[in-house]
Amino acid sequence: MIREVSSAVVAGILGHAADAHPRECCGILLGKDGRITAFLPADNVHPQPENHFEIDPQALIDAHRAARHGGPRVAGYYHSHPNGHAEPSPTDRRQAAHDGSIWAIVAAGTVTIWRDAPEGFVPLSYRVSAS
Repeated sequence: MIREVSSAVVAGILGHAADAHPRECCGILLGKDGRITAFLPADNVHPQPENHFEIDPQALIDAHRAARHGGPRVAGYYHSHPNGHAEPSPTDRRQAAHDGSIWAIVAAGTVTIWRDAPEGFVPLSYRVSAS
């Protein structure tokens, strides 16, 4: 369970969302032991990035390859809802893998964290750490 997110990650993904507006931003969350300690912005390669996201597959491959070679573990993913709410949208719910991964969703200056559980998205509480 995610219990802690680095303040640098929160600031970074909020900045990425602001820079991408009015398109959705997306990327990869890195960490271990219940902590998200880093993020990797990725290109949104979806043909309709104004209201959908698809993380560049090469970014995913590279992140998983780095983890296998001792780098930080892929803890989950993030994306923004430029004109929506910081909660899973109907599209997110339809496209979810229900594999237990972590999703951070950014909207209106807010970051929420969710587990993509087999029964659907479950909100997770977390605290922001200085590191």
